[in-house]
Amino acid sequence: MSEATERPASDADAWADACAEDLAAEKARRRAEHGQPPGSAAEELRKLVDAVADKVAGLSGIQSSLPGMAAQSAVQQLISQAKAAVEPVIERNPDVFDHLAAAGGELLAAYRSAVEGHERRWASQRPKKDEDGGGPGPAEHIDLD
Repeated sequence: MSEATERPASDADAWADACAEDLAAEKARRRAEHGQPPGSAAEELRKLVDAVADKVAGLSGIQSSLPGMAAQSAVQQLISQAKAAVEPVIERNPDVFDHLAAAGGELLAAYRSAVEGHERRWASQRPKKDEDGGGPGPAEHIDLD
């Protein structure tokens, strides 16, 4: 045997293996506690389209008459067309949806920051209940610029 095969694993390898085992155990614990984490934005969009299609297809009140059956057929055709249009976009550009989801999160964080800042200023300028009888002050415009 060569020296490389006879030598025990280094401390770095053992550390890496232990870390990988701990990470796998933590992921398994979180899955058990919270369920499966959401997939990519593209996968979630695909699930949304499928769920909406299933929900619309399951509407039974529309099918009770001839006009209702025609409407159901039109809805089914519309759903099929929408799925046919969305699916290739998801397949070709899955990363785009991740970027759009991240951008939406950033926009939400910016909006929340603007509103919280305004609320802090409003609360610090508002007279205490004892001073004005506790009524609300005049309406103010929230400037998000």
